[in-house]
Amino acid sequence: MNILVINAGSSSLKYQLFDMDTETVLAKGLCERIGLDGHLKHTPLVGDKVVYNEDIELKDHSVAIAAVIDKLVSAEYGVVSSMSEIDAVGHRVVHGGEMFNESTLITAEVMKAIEDCIPLAPLHNPANITGIKACQEVMGEDVPQIAVFDTAFHQTMPEKAYMYAIPYSYYKNDKIRRYGFHGTSHRYVAAKAAELMGKPAEDIKIVTCHMGNGSSICAVDGGKSVDTSMGFTPLAGLPMGTRCGDIDAGIMEYIMNKYDVNIKDMMNILNKKSGMVGVSELSSDFRDLGDAKDNDQAQLALDMFCYSVAKTVGSYVVAMGGVDAIIFTAGVGENSRSVRAAVCKYLKAIGAVMDEDKNNACRGEADIATDDSAVRLWVIPTNEELVIARDAKVIVSK
Repeated sequence: MNILVINAGSSSLKYQLFDMDTETVLAKGLCERIGLDGHLKHTPLVGDKVVYNEDIELKDHSVAIAAVIDKLVSAEYGVVSSMSEIDAVGHRVVHGGEMFNESTLITAEVMKAIEDCIPLAPLHNPANITGIKACQEVMGEDVPQIAVFDTAFHQTMPEKAYMYAIPYSYYKNDKIRRYGFHGTSHRYVAAKAAELMGKPAEDIKIVTCHMGNGSSICAVDGGKSVDTSMGFTPLAGLPMGTRCGDIDAGIMEYIMNKYDVNIKDMMNILNKKSGMVGVSELSSDFRDLGDAKDNDQAQLALDMFCYSVAKTVGSYVVAMGGVDAIIFTAGVGENSRSVRAAVCKYLKAIGAVMDEDKNNACRGEADIATDDSAVRLWVIPTNEELVIARDAKVIVSK
């Protein structure tokens, strides 16, 4: 069984084509800086095909997905002769509301429900829908499309973690609560950490740090999510590439009144013009900020991010009554040695001590803590695609 996994983020699109009989990846790739200057790396992993690694105009996700499909079936770079060799497509979908607490086969009714959740994830659900519709158009209605929801993993949170201190009627009538996101990533790296540590997931406490253009922290106690930094929408929690994260809600009223800003424009400011790009006035890309050595605002943005990560990790250690391991994952967590080092300076307070040499040498999966650190510090490349492919296989097999 071959399953194509589409994982569309706010400025990136990752994909992998799996042979699920062996869980072998036939091809993988990444479209990044979507909406900026654009780049596509497509890597065939079978046969004598060559790698495609070029700057390419990617003005939106529709163009990116079309480019992916073109490479998968091309004579020079492809690994299948046609899309008919793909048995199903698994799609990452960010927000499923309370309607979905597990992965599901996409039907017209499911698509309508995903569309209804667009106000809850305005940067992501439209991209997810674009991926689904593009695949349906190219492959036809007979190829199963599976939705795997970021919110599902966090359905184990207790009420005290997911409820907001607003009138309870808003939860009863409108289901306003903390949902959390990046669930497939947190689920994968937490399970992988338990495996690497040689301990049952049920016996350990882990904080997972998914750090990228979109970022979130999750407290995983006994293999289950018990708290997470994103909330009702992906706007909450840490400051991110373009999102503000947690702020005083009164700021919105102040800005709207003073500058005559309507709510639509206000939400656009918070979602697309804030975070790293808002503070730095330079870029939403952490690599650009790191390269701007003499730019005080760029450094301030990075300092705010690292402080917020460490502060959130600390709060989850208290919430769980301890921690055995802290995991860094996703684009920034896996690749930025300087960001990991800056976060870990704060974590000495909870007995987590980073080994500078191990951190600098890290190029993938590694424990970067000192030998005598009371808390293990792991860098674990996330594999949301494998989680999605596994769920898709189970659903298609049924």
